[in-house]
Amino acid sequence: MSITKESDYQGILKAGEIVAFTLKEMKDHARPGMTTKQLDDYGASILQSYGARSAPNLTYGFPGWTCISVNHEFCHGIPSARKILKDGDLVNIDVSAEINGFFADNGNSFVIGNDIYNHQKLIDASKSILYSAIDAISHDIRISEIGHRMEKEAAQQGYKVIKNLAGHGIGKSLHESPHEVLNYYDPFTKQKFKNHSVIAVETFISTTSDYVVTARDKWTLLGDQGGFMAQHEHTILVTDRQPIILTKNNGV
Repeated sequence: MSITKESDYQGILKAGEIVAFTLKEMKDHARPGMTTKQLDDYGASILQSYGARSAPNLTYGFPGWTCISVNHEFCHGIPSARKILKDGDLVNIDVSAEINGFFADNGNSFVIGNDIYNHQKLIDASKSILYSAIDAISHDIRISEIGHRMEKEAAQQGYKVIKNLAGHGIGKSLHESPHEVLNYYDPFTKQKFKNHSVIAVETFISTTSDYVVTARDKWTLLGDQGGFMAQHEHTILVTDRQPIILTKNNGV
């Protein structure tokens, strides 16, 4: 989406603020003993209070309001009444929603309770890589340059990037052009970021896997070589200077 009118900017800003607030509240609400369905229901109640609709459900028929993935589930986990959060779990919540015709997207990986399995180092690496990427984005920068930066910084910290997941354009629908903002360098990607465009930038930082595969439930994505993954995501507005982070209050 290209922001050309003040009304468009206010619409996408409101969408960003609502999904950011929902994500932060869900993260703060999560605790051991809670099911992921209960956590999803909590997020749904917040979104509904703003008149927002779940973007993955609206767009793809996803069976939940938000995606909640636990431990070896990398992303797109289905909320379940049978899945109980435990102390030390690595959890990813991805909240995307439509508000008055505008879409925004954000995600956060974090540890439930105490970090007894030492996931925090992975989480911190993912966050630092996200902000490094965002800081480097501006009008006329090649998308592949950002992927190269993310891949290089992940390797420097001892991690891999997932190569079949990507950030994306967003605005009037959940996925728009550019359809892939990769976490690695692709020499065939010549496309550049455009001024006034809205982008969902996200990390996919992995301990051992290079790709994701689809689980039997046909939604949840798992690492092809196992391990764990941290994902952090902001929706941003590209400018000719520093990007404007539309989901800045999500706690990431």
